[in-house]
Amino acid sequence: MNTTSFHGVIRNRFGREGEVGRPEGVEVAKTRTRGLRATYSRVVPGASGRVLVVDDNKVIRQLIKVNLELEGFEVVTASDGAECLDVVHRVRPDAITLDVVMPRLDGFGAAAQLRADPRTRHVPVAIVSACTQHEVEAGIAAGVDAFVAKPFEPAELVRVVRRLVERKGAPAGRAGRGA
Repeated sequence: MNTTSFHGVIRNRFGREGEVGRPEGVEVAKTRTRGLRATYSRVVPGASGRVLVVDDNKVIRQLIKVNLELEGFEVVTASDGAECLDVVHRVRPDAITLDVVMPRLDGFGAAAQLRADPRTRHVPVAIVSACTQHEVEAGIAAGVDAFVAKPFEPAELVRVVRRLVERKGAPAGRAGRGA
């Protein structure tokens, strides 16, 4: 299935382009362009929000990190789903981006565990991956809020993350959140 027909299936199945039928709306971004430890940004006064970026590919992690930091987000990175679950309670992100195919714990498993934990249940999650029909369906089942197809347009990634952070109410709610 090519990208155009896939997005047609999404529109036909879920309604308005980009908005998928979950109560708060799941978003599928459609634009495209061409052994690690968690890294932490320092606390940035006035930041647009804190984002946990999870991808096993160091280049992709850095690409996402730089694009979000340029737009005023504070960014923390992890190299797979297991590491994401290890750091999420210390980091307390306003949104999380997850790759799908990663060692130890994939993006769907991480998303499902994040949704099962009362402390992270309401943190918005975006899958940043190929976004095949299978990935979108599995992501929806795991409770994912948005999808950004790789390769992605940086502006589209930023738009989706900003929307998720704003939906959560960050950064104003950060000070009062429990770990």
